[in-house]
Amino acid sequence: MDHFANRSGSLHAEDVPLTAIAEAVGTPVYVYSVATMKRHAEVMLDAVAGCGSGEPLVAYAVKANPNGAVLRVLQGCGLGADVVSIGEYRRARAAGIAPERIVFSGVGKTAEEMAEALAGGVLQFNAESIEEARMLSAIADAQGKSAPIGFRINPDVEAGTHAKITTGTADNKFGIPAAEALGAYAEAERLPGLKVQGITVHIGSQLVSIAPLEAAFRRLGELIGALRAQGSDIRLADLGGGLGVPHGADQPQPALPEAYGAMVRRVTADWNCRLVFEPGRLIVGNAGVLLTRVVRVKPGASHPWLIVDAGMNDLMRPALYDAWHGIEAVTPRGAKATVNVVGPVCESGDTFAMAREMDAVEAGDLVLFRTAGAYGATMANGYNSRPLTPEVLVDGDRWALVRKRIDLSDCAEVDPDWR
Repeated sequence: MDHFANRSGSLHAEDVPLTAIAEAVGTPVYVYSVATMKRHAEVMLDAVAGCGSGEPLVAYAVKANPNGAVLRVLQGCGLGADVVSIGEYRRARAAGIAPERIVFSGVGKTAEEMAEALAGGVLQFNAESIEEARMLSAIADAQGKSAPIGFRINPDVEAGTHAKITTGTADNKFGIPAAEALGAYAEAERLPGLKVQGITVHIGSQLVSIAPLEAAFRRLGELIGALRAQGSDIRLADLGGGLGVPHGADQPQPALPEAYGAMVRRVTADWNCRLVFEPGRLIVGNAGVLLTRVVRVKPGASHPWLIVDAGMNDLMRPALYDAWHGIEAVTPRGAKATVNVVGPVCESGDTFAMAREMDAVEAGDLVLFRTAGAYGATMANGYNSRPLTPEVLVDGDRWALVRKRIDLSDCAEVDPDWR
């Protein structure tokens, strides 16, 4: 469910006409709906209520959309944070998320990042190698603190999603293979400054079926039993994220959060662990759109080329993952056309859709890309010396610019003093 709907012939974000935002801010621009984010947070919280022992923690994956205004909305909904860098940690803290509601993931945490997060406080460091645990041990010992830690385990389960967002197979840069878990935990128990308390898994993103997740969780449950038998007091299990979001009626339909929650209750019933969940896309994906304007329509050999002012630098997912986004006219005329939708960047990969049937549009018309609230603005860049895309937050009939359009002239480039 989202709050982008056609009213009187034109698409609105909640009660705000998208035409008004485009006129005031220009295009391309990301637009986020507060009501949609709140609704998705509520659905996820309801789905996992009663799972595990103690209060489950829904730790929003900040990487999906780290805008401070978005984080403050989600903090107000009762969500914690899953962070993968000290920058994300600082954003989460600035948004009011308490340290004990933050898990620190990521394969490349530096010593400096670990030291700052340990001093500021976290619920758990999700370590991805024994080498990382050794570094954290030295830092915690030097600070005279006990660092809460769990290892990310690769259960060698194929997620059934795009290869570039699959993360749980045996040969992967993330985590440690399940076969090496007992040895890693045994060494961590001997290291000073570590409080071994948890375990975590994350097998990929945009999963349509919950079957791979269930297989991974069952493997994790077996490991929890083996680790406890070995002497580790595992009390927290982080089940990651990955549940997919709907992209349109004619696209694969993912399992509902309610079905996911029921599966988790069934699989984890005898774990006696507090559970953590890391949804990102599920919360903000359909809460955002990318608003763009048609530059021109160019004749093509098979289909016309619909050239818009948003490029792959603004929305990288189609170029990176062959991701599908719904594309609609903001003020549709009723006619349809089959077109190739592309941006202005000088790369053949700057392609959003080929042979797509959509609303017929002309130069100057506004178009939007659906499901752009996650991994959109946060992955944007200035390739071709294009400015970073602005972001707008809508709440009812109010809207605000929450990130301005950033031109390269605003960046910290300096001439060397020897010129």
